Amino acid sequence: MQEHVASYYRFNAGNTDYPALQEALQADVCVLGGGFTGLSSALHLAEAGFKVVLLEAGRIGFGASGRNGGQIVNSYSRDVDHITAKYGQAAGDAMAAMMFEGGDIIRHLIQTYQIDCDHVQGGAFVALNSKQMHHLEAHQQLWQKHGNQRLELLDREELAKIVSSNRYVGGLTDGMSGHIQPLKLAQGEARVITSLGGRIFEQSPVVSVQRGEKLSIQTPAGKVSARFMVVAANAYLSHVLPELGKRNMPCGTQIITTEVLGEERCRALLPANYCVEDCNYLLDYYRTTADHRLLYGGGVVYGARDPADIERLIRPKMEATFPQLRGVKIDFAWTGNFLLTLSRLPEFGRLDNNIYYMQGYSGHGVTCTHLAGKVVAEALSGQAQRFDVFAKLPHLPLLGGRALQIPFTALGAAYYNLRDKLGI
Repeated sequence: MQEHVASYYRFNAGNTDYPALQEALQADVCVLGGGFTGLSSALHLAEAGFKVVLLEAGRIGFGASGRNGGQIVNSYSRDVDHITAKYGQAAGDAMAAMMFEGGDIIRHLIQTYQIDCDHVQGGAFVALNSKQMHHLEAHQQLWQKHGNQRLELLDREELAKIVSSNRYVGGLTDGMSGHIQPLKLAQGEARVITSLGGRIFEQSPVVSVQRGEKLSIQTPAGKVSARFMVVAANAYLSHVLPELGKRNMPCGTQIITTEVLGEERCRALLPANYCVEDCNYLLDYYRTTADHRLLYGGGVVYGARDPADIERLIRPKMEATFPQLRGVKIDFAWTGNFLLTLSRLPEFGRLDNNIYYMQGYSGHGVTCTHLAGKVVAEALSGQAQRFDVFAKLPHLPLLGGRALQIPFTALGAAYYNLRDKLGI
């Protein structure tokens, strides 16, 4: 059985308890995967009146959705200026029209369904050198151009009201950002799905998919027959849908959480209670939790290997940012995998016209997964224009496959990491 890793989120949120599938069911749509993509898809489909069954191989939020930094970061892993330059004005404009919607969807679900997930509004990007500060100035202009008017550029002195650290030369706050306890959000969305008539089954891995006009999805002890299938398992179903695992690479990121520091100490670190991420290629990200700990993450392990000592990797980063925490006790340390694509843009598409898939958010999954669920529900309701904006983006293969791409990607990341350290 696949159970949650021993993360702070698991400790803080508890577990879900949905049965394993042990019968044959009929559905309009079978959703594979109980992370944010699958949950958002099932929720929006259930709201639209579809009969939905969701299958999860482990627990709700078992993967990246229940292990990430919990930051509501807008846009995509490649911003819309890059998309426009690479794929044309029409693609850039269409993607720009949706770049802030994922966060809006999360806030709407929290408010509409009263989901308790420790939501806090506000976030900041911070610059370690003048080059990064110039990047944030351009970033502000780009996002303001596309409708985000809640951005404020701060110099070193002004940034002190957000982050009590001497590392940064300035920053950019985003009032449309924020942070959540992601596993609580996932579990809350699951409860909404069942309240709308959807059915959820945990510990129900898919062992085979029989394709055709009517799909048959087999688990070890049950079966779902459906008109449509939404694959939201981030390519972890490559054993039954091998074509979905050829263009992406699993990567790991590491997170630690301190002992309880108390509210006063936490506000001394982050006075505005914003979440923060820096502008490095291999970026650090951090925030405080509802029970007043510091949660700090960073780094990437290509190929998704689990490091032997996560605390040893992340503690120096945390102490470089907050020397006042030197020697503090670390209560939790874990890793979580996300899926990286060669283009750094998500992959949406169809197989056989009745199988829809969304994957590969490349580190920007919290918001884009929620958008993905909404647009796939629109597509199955007959309004596919927005889904097709994503589906028309090129899906680039990993030349030489994952085995060859992992060392080349790691080498490239090391190069950019060195540039960050040198400020060039």
